Amino acid sequence: MQFGIFTVGDITPDPVTGRTPTEGERIKAMVRLALKAEEVGLDVFATGEHHNPPFVPSSPTTMLGYIAARTQHLILSTATTLITTNDPVKIAEDYAMLQHLADGRVDLMMGRGNTGPVYPWFGQDIRNGIPLAIENYDLLHRLWREDVVDWEGKFRTPLQSFTSTPRPLDGVPPFVWHGSIRSPEIAEQAAYYGDGFFANHIFWPKEHYIRLIGLYRRRFEHYGHGTANQAIVGLGGQVFMRRNSQDAVSEFRPYFDNAPVYGHGPPLEEFMEQTPLTVGTPEQVIEKTLKFREYFGDYQRQLFLMDHAGLPLKTVLEQLDMLGEEVVPVLREELDALRPAHVPDAPTHASLKAAAESTREPADSDRPAVEVQGSAR
Repeated sequence: MQFGIFTVGDITPDPVTGRTPTEGERIKAMVRLALKAEEVGLDVFATGEHHNPPFVPSSPTTMLGYIAARTQHLILSTATTLITTNDPVKIAEDYAMLQHLADGRVDLMMGRGNTGPVYPWFGQDIRNGIPLAIENYDLLHRLWREDVVDWEGKFRTPLQSFTSTPRPLDGVPPFVWHGSIRSPEIAEQAAYYGDGFFANHIFWPKEHYIRLIGLYRRRFEHYGHGTANQAIVGLGGQVFMRRNSQDAVSEFRPYFDNAPVYGHGPPLEEFMEQTPLTVGTPEQVIEKTLKFREYFGDYQRQLFLMDHAGLPLKTVLEQLDMLGEEVVPVLREELDALRPAHVPDAPTHASLKAAAESTREPADSDRPAVEVQGSAR
């Protein structure tokens, strides 16, 4: 079971102090969180991709490449790679380059984003969101697996005898998760390719995601990638912790009420009841997170949003200490003990490389010598 954090990289005024961090401060704070994640024993750091204020992570590979140079074990991922508005050729090349620099500690989460104007900014039409996601990922999938690609589609110019460089590390493309909040077509796409499905269920009630993940699992089995409970599922979440639950609620409330994503909506208590948001003690976080398995089945990756809504860096670092030292060790032990042996771990570069090597046809130089009776020696 993999545990980690994801950031959306928002620049939000601190509602308590009134101070707004600069872009440079926010970017460096995100790097500091990644380093802290490795320090406290988490597995994954993921960054979103946004091209509009009040968000700063417009270039995930730049940030993740910098973090790769300063970490040794952390898996570097995206919380969204915009498959609709990025050129799949550039995605193929950028993330293969990052994969080499990070010695394979890279995967991606494909998504369409939640900002409508981003489409015309990059020359696309939001009404083509789903077709773009399907066509662009089909091309990306081929670019990482075929040395020479001839391709023609609807939304970009054709490719003739094109080779994406560098080639994926060890001939193994980065593992891909398809992120979705509401679209069954994306669950279908993830199932078709046998990729992971990440349900970032931080907004809607669990019943919606039970249906969406259930669809993905059934279609994963339909396409012959394994049984439904062997499908690769990731979940989002958000927590804020203090030793006393009332202290946690009191401290977090002004940040929740003014959050750019969900502020000025339902009250905190209602939001906690309807979504994975847990504001309370470490024990309450453990209790609520363990229930995710009851709703969605055994899953492979759990990411938490920790730094949203203007929370001071010092406070978020304190949260990561509690998460890494008190929460994740218990969750890891409990969930690993409950998971049946036939349910796989989350794919890593090492496991994907081993799987590829186990199915590789031996080259002539690898084949054992065969003595043919009666042949000359």
